[in-house]
Amino acid sequence: MKDIEIKLENKVGMLALLGETLGKNKISLEGGGVFDNGQYAVAHFLVEEAEQAKKVLEEVGIQVVTIHEVIIQKLRQDVPGQLGLFCRRLADANINILTQYSDHSNQLIVVVDQYEDALRVSKAWMKEWW
Repeated sequence: MKDIEIKLENKVGMLALLGETLGKNKISLEGGGVFDNGQYAVAHFLVEEAEQAKKVLEEVGIQVVTIHEVIIQKLRQDVPGQLGLFCRRLADANINILTQYSDHSNQLIVVVDQYEDALRVSKAWMKEWW
């Protein structure tokens, strides 16, 4: 899975075009969101076929800014404060979180500035909590 970062024109129908285009090409969105930023919106979506998603979106005039590796982190829903604890682990390792959202399986999706270091933090977290 990868995160695709998209710059959408902030006008009626753009998210519909995005969803229809991916759907027609059998590309499923597994999580993500869209955030207003004035004249445009920034979208982040979790997809399995990131390069194909980029290709078909650009064919209809939707700008894919970049494709990111992601940390897919399982948190304990029965333990309050898990988000803060995990994010603190990343911060203590001097890793900056660039984007955060959840997938359709209630897992934390994180785009970071230091993927390999964050992957080590994630693996240690899983050993400790699961």
